[in-house]
Amino acid sequence: MTEFLNIYLNDQLALGVAWRELARRSARNNRGTELGAALDRVATAIAEDVDTFRRIMDRLAVRTDPVKPLAATAAERLARLKPNGRLRGYSPLSRFLELEVLTMGIDGKKQLWTTLRDLAGLASRLPDVDFDELITRAEHQRTELEPFRVLAGRDAFAAR
Repeated sequence: MTEFLNIYLNDQLALGVAWRELARRSARNNRGTELGAALDRVATAIAEDVDTFRRIMDRLAVRTDPVKPLAATAAERLARLKPNGRLRGYSPLSRFLELEVLTMGIDGKKQLWTTLRDLAGLASRLPDVDFDELITRAEHQRTELEPFRVLAGRDAFAAR
């Protein structure tokens, strides 16, 4: 295992933790709606993917950097302070930005699984890990959120 792969895996774990926290927060912010239900499903899937990723790291004997996931969680919480066009509360821009960042993260996760499978050669080292299925899961998550992202963008940017 190379030092660079260890760093890459720890960086990707931190990003996964950040997206997991964002998905959970977004699901809470939209509870009781069709979007909230979709976000609940995606948040659960992202949490499962983070757990899968941790197991892959364990099997590769990669030491988890405890600081990076904590820093990612802190960064996600700090991002909540970003102005959203309203002094208090959730705005249409908040919803859109959450969905925009989540879909970017899911696209990044798909790329991660492809990188691990093809460039890092983990498909041969971990033949029981179905990287194709993990890629398909990411595609499904992206597909589930895309209509809501589009609607939220139209809502946020509509002339008022």
